[in-house]
Amino acid sequence: MNHDLYTDDFLAGILHSVKTIALTGASPNPARPSNGVMGYLLSRGYEVIPVNPGQAGKQIQGRTVYARLADIPVAIDMVDVFRASEYLDGVVEEALALRPLPKVIWSQLGVRDDAAAAKAEAAGVKVVMNRCPAIEYPRLIA
Repeated sequence: MNHDLYTDDFLAGILHSVKTIALTGASPNPARPSNGVMGYLLSRGYEVIPVNPGQAGKQIQGRTVYARLADIPVAIDMVDVFRASEYLDGVVEEALALRPLPKVIWSQLGVRDDAAAAKAEAAGVKVVMNRCPAIEYPRLIA
């Protein structure tokens, strides 16, 4: 897939189809973008599960934080990645070990690794990179 351009239909289809989102790199700091995006997605009816090993067992926006994707006790539809590009491959590896597989791996603005994306897509997982669902949602859905 060409990750330089996504159609509105592709992005809207993802936003309509996912319900449970694991947000890796979640921060308890309200000034951090991950915290704001988490709050926005929660306000739009998504179930958002924060993932951050340094915050595991604590709460962010009233949700229990998990150390790893594998620790989450429910199926995940989408992994939203708030980690630097060099960590995206590791997040993809973690996501591909889950059963069932998530439908989507979505990396935030500035986060891109084409090799990691190809690995996820080869396993049947859709990938969006360098986009923010909290920007795309009001543009496409609201």
